Amino acid sequence: MEKARRDNAERRAAERAQPERPPADPRPKPARAPRLFDTEAPARAAPPSPADAPPVPEPDTVLPPEGRAMQTMAMLAARPPSRLARFFWSALAALIGFAVSLAAWDFVTGLLDRNPVLGGIALVLLGLVLAALSLIALREMAAFARLRRLDTLHAESDAALAAHDLTAARAVLDRLFALYARREDTSWGRQRLAERRDDILDADGLLGLAERELLAPLDAAAMREIEAAARTVATVTAIVPLALADVVAATVANLRMIRRIAEIYGGRGGFLGSVRLARAVMTHLVATGAVAVGDDMLGSIAGGGMLSRLSRRFGEGIVNGALTARVGVAAMEVCRPLPFRALKRPSVGALVKRALAGLFSRPDT
Repeated sequence: MEKARRDNAERRAAERAQPERPPADPRPKPARAPRLFDTEAPARAAPPSPADAPPVPEPDTVLPPEGRAMQTMAMLAARPPSRLARFFWSALAALIGFAVSLAAWDFVTGLLDRNPVLGGIALVLLGLVLAALSLIALREMAAFARLRRLDTLHAESDAALAAHDLTAARAVLDRLFALYARREDTSWGRQRLAERRDDILDADGLLGLAERELLAPLDAAAMREIEAAARTVATVTAIVPLALADVVAATVANLRMIRRIAEIYGGRGGFLGSVRLARAVMTHLVATGAVAVGDDMLGSIAGGGMLSRLSRRFGEGIVNGALTARVGVAAMEVCRPLPFRALKRPSVGALVKRALAGLFSRPDT
């Protein structure tokens, strides 16, 4: 019985702990209004699915190759020095030369006072150094003279062709014979030209014959130099990851190429003459806006399009090689004693294709 009383007490305690329910509303609930359904209305569109979303466009952050090394080199080479900078460097060179010569003189005279034999040896060595400097200066002057001779021949041939002057054309031909008189690689062309020169009675035909017989082998040699330089610049740009290595390689390869082209056409290989010729070529290219990717290189760039997509360095190498070929063609036009009339001007695209074919072709087995 105690257990029954305990169970009744727990049940009453549980009933008191439960919240009281509100009394039921005796009023009847209102009836719901009828709903109308339009069976002819279009069905509601399904919610969009992630599979129907358009693809997210990839950000075009990679710029196309522009040949930055060649453009930088061309801009630096074509930038005209200011008069103040020229005056400063001239004064600095004069000061250094004066200080060196005074120190050498004091050294020799002091050595003569202490020991006449050693002083005499030092005096002889100083004389040898001065003689070498004099020979270098004469070589540079000869290089400038040869370049000026090529410029004069080019201007005279242009004038003879513009005026259709046979006498002036024959004078240009005589100067060409004198220019290449000691060149063994032009002996066969000079012989054929001497045999047929009297049979041609117009300036265009005579200078055109000189182009075909005398300058065609020189053009082929110059194009080989251009292909080698373009191959070198493209290879260094594509392989070497250093920041300024491509600029240095492009500068050295282009200077060497311009110097070799000048030597092929009869110029001298002086350092100052090569620098002056390189500045003239780069100034011409920058002034005409040719140091950029143009229409004449689209074929060569398209040929390396897959490589440029796989690696930006390969794309930069192809563009730098094409710009090097363009510099080489401009150097041919500057150094050539006759303008391109009878022979076609070399194509940049063809030069780059041959250069890269020689780079990537497998040896014959």
